[in-house]
Amino acid sequence: MKSNFKSVSTLEGTTVINKAGENLGKIEDFMVDLATGRIAYAVLSFGGFLGIGNKLFAIPINALKLDLDKESFILDVDKERLENAPGFDSSNWPDMADPEWGSKVHSYYGVQPYTGNPFNL
Repeated sequence: MKSNFKSVSTLEGTTVINKAGENLGKIEDFMVDLATGRIAYAVLSFGGFLGIGNKLFAIPINALKLDLDKESFILDVDKERLENAPGFDSSNWPDMADPEWGSKVHSYYGVQPYTGNPFNL
C-alpha cells in the first residue's frame, strides 16, 4: 500500500509532465512560507543538457497535481508556454515574497495567488 505521506526531499527530482505526457523537467526544490509552514512554490528545472543551461521556474504549488500512479507531477502547460514563462537561473533567484512578482507568476499559470493554503496532495 502506497503512503500518502512523503518527505519533501523524496519529492525532489520528481518528473513534471503535462497532460499530453510530455516531460517538462524535474523538481529541484520547494519554497516554504516560513510564516505558515506551507509549501508555496515548487522549483522546476527545464531545458539545458546535463544540468548546463537549465532554466528554473517557480511553479505555484496549486498549479501542480500529483499523479501517484505515474509518480509525477502534472502541470497543465505545453512546452512552448513553459519556455516563455517567467523564469530565472540558479544565480539570480527572484524575491518570492514580493506580492507583485507572485501575482504575475500565479496569473501566468492561471491559478489564484498564494494565500497560505496547504498543499493538497
